[in-house]
Amino acid sequence: MKRLFFPLLLLAAAMFAAAPVFIVWAPYESTMGLVQKIFYFHVPSAMVMFFTAFICGIAGAVYLFKNDPRADHVAFAAAELTAVFGAIVLITGPIWARKAWGVWWQWDARLTSTLILWLIFLAYLLLRRYGGPGSSKLGAGVALFGLANVPFVYWSVNVWRTVHPKTSVVPSLVPGMRGPFWWSAAAFMILMLLTLAARVRLEHQRAKLDDIYLSLED
Repeated sequence: MKRLFFPLLLLAAAMFAAAPVFIVWAPYESTMGLVQKIFYFHVPSAMVMFFTAFICGIAGAVYLFKNDPRADHVAFAAAELTAVFGAIVLITGPIWARKAWGVWWQWDARLTSTLILWLIFLAYLLLRRYGGPGSSKLGAGVALFGLANVPFVYWSVNVWRTVHPKTSVVPSLVPGMRGPFWWSAAAFMILMLLTLAARVRLEHQRAKLDDIYLSLED
């Protein structure tokens, strides 16, 4: 990954630089017009949020049952990214909703469950920061709880009546929208993988530094 890091970083930068051009070229949605183009940032951010939540939950489970510190490092890094991309989702969503629905927020199933999922991972980070001894194990349990909420958030629009579009929106995109959307999604995914790799490496180095401090104290 070290050898691929900078080439992938340059690729991600190029993809993000080109994304606005492709989004401008994409056709307008018939009812929402220009504001619909937030879709190309909002949905990929949500996809990354779900993906990092899964990584955090799975890594937390590995740490919980195998006590592997490397898995804990991955879980902690993934939780931070879930919080960051979740914030992007919760910021871009209301901007889009204000124009599309006439309101900034609706307490429907998808929006509320997304907010709860984001708060779960904020709670994980606060627990890890201020929980003291044993917080890593307890945090792993919180990560599993967050993981269990991801399918609920995803399927909520298909189960309950909601103003939020259903999950069938992406598969039903018109040809002119598919290319820009998947280009943006790929750019966000590459950025997530690079950031996750860098953040996990930082956690590994921090753990080594802590071991050095402890050995000096002994």
